[in-house]
Amino acid sequence: MRKKISVVAVVVAGLLSLAAAPVAAADSGGTGGTGRTGTACGSVKLSGALPAPPPGMTAQQKVTIGPDCEPRQGKVEFVPAKAGRASTAAAADSRQLRSWSEMFDCCNIRMTGLYTASTWNTEADRITDASTTVTHGWNREPWNAGWSLKSSDSTEDCTRDCAVSKVRAHAEFGYQGIFDPTGGWYANTHDSAIELRSDGTAQCTFDVDLRHTFVGWNWVRGCS
Repeated sequence: MRKKISVVAVVVAGLLSLAAAPVAAADSGGTGGTGRTGTACGSVKLSGALPAPPPGMTAQQKVTIGPDCEPRQGKVEFVPAKAGRASTAAAADSRQLRSWSEMFDCCNIRMTGLYTASTWNTEADRITDASTTVTHGWNREPWNAGWSLKSSDSTEDCTRDCAVSKVRAHAEFGYQGIFDPTGGWYANTHDSAIELRSDGTAQCTFDVDLRHTFVGWNWVRGCS
């Protein structure tokens, strides 16, 4: 009986010592969807812009944290839009546009995401009305752990009678879980700027600010 109790005590002590520091400082394994096995990197700031594609198409680009911790930017791809992400025109003077900015870990689990869905109507080279809905997504782990939304806000500078309507969305996410019990190691901040124009065109601009990263993380940004 004493031997069993001693073994349990050693195991518990070992787990507590592992929980004292973020896993990001070394190779890690598990199923939490943040670090996983790989090389830890420092903070990274990334930016990029995409044109709005033709109706029924998606403009998408992926940026990967490479083996040297430097970002590797993929080419912009125009592909058929997936169901639920296609931009449609209810009438000749009505437009819809969706955008997304998502961070994935090296096992392709989405950690954090910022999304916009815009609708605007035009007449005589003017935007008669415009509206945008902003939503967010993040990955949770068991035991009420994982990523969480810390703060968010959005603005629309003009929604009626304008040549251009500019939308800005901001979201800050924090992480506390299996890869960092302290909650002070990982943080992802997303910013999206959407420009809706009276000629029916649009542009999407994205920024992410990542506090600590891992080799193999991917930033996916898109407009549809």
